[in-house]
Amino acid sequence: MEMSDWSDLENDAIVSAYFSMLSDELSGRRYNKAAQNRALQEQIKRSRGSIEFKMCNVSAALRGLGLPIIKGYAPRFNFQMSLAEAAVRWLARNPEWEIALHGKPQHQMAEPAPIFVGVAPTLRNAPPPDELEQMQRVARRFDAAGRDERNRALGYAGEERVFHNERATLNQHGRNDLARRVRWVSKEDGDGLGYDIASFTPDGQDRLIEVKTTNGWERTPFHISRNELEVAEERRDHWHLFRLYEFARDPKAFELRPPLAAHVSLTATSYEAKFQ
Repeated sequence: MEMSDWSDLENDAIVSAYFSMLSDELSGRRYNKAAQNRALQEQIKRSRGSIEFKMCNVSAALRGLGLPIIKGYAPRFNFQMSLAEAAVRWLARNPEWEIALHGKPQHQMAEPAPIFVGVAPTLRNAPPPDELEQMQRVARRFDAAGRDERNRALGYAGEERVFHNERATLNQHGRNDLARRVRWVSKEDGDGLGYDIASFTPDGQDRLIEVKTTNGWERTPFHISRNELEVAEERRDHWHLFRLYEFARDPKAFELRPPLAAHVSLTATSYEAKFQ
């Protein structure tokens, strides 16, 4: 029975194999899990069952990092932090991988599929506390929210998808006049207004949308600026936070309305330093 901790070399090997299969899955290419397992058995001298279990640990680590996971490897927790470190090392060596996750620009798509808008995460649908805490610990340590915020390609693609979705929704309600007036303000006017899309409800009310996009699951943390929070309070009757998640695979969403503190825990992550 294998009881020894996995070394960095072993973790690097299994993470590399995992990302290879994940890339194939996200691209719609066929891949062979059994062949990958056999290759790893030869490379690191671990058993088939041990490798399968570790792949599920990798899924849990990637969920904490705010990344997509392989469908066939359900997350298994109580993994060592060294496994998340191996995933971060792989991402550092392959920076183009995460940048490319946003997929094809919307203008290359004839008609993007409607975005499924579901229920926001609550205490009722939370995972077990110990699992949630481990994922949150990984997210904090490796700044999953900051990585998504710095991924401009991901943010741009998410906003573009929501822009087209808003126009399509209004057209479906017979409000072609309003659909033509939807504006992508962060692109046209800059991102200082506190929202990204200026849209409308079918009855003509303003709908100011701040888009937050991640490739991870619905509980991946995200950054929100002080300006965005202030605008949310000032325009609370019209301001919406549109949270896109699992963007690289099949985008889903939920919406939050002000006050945001009623839905999420807001934590200060940086401070403005002024000279006395």
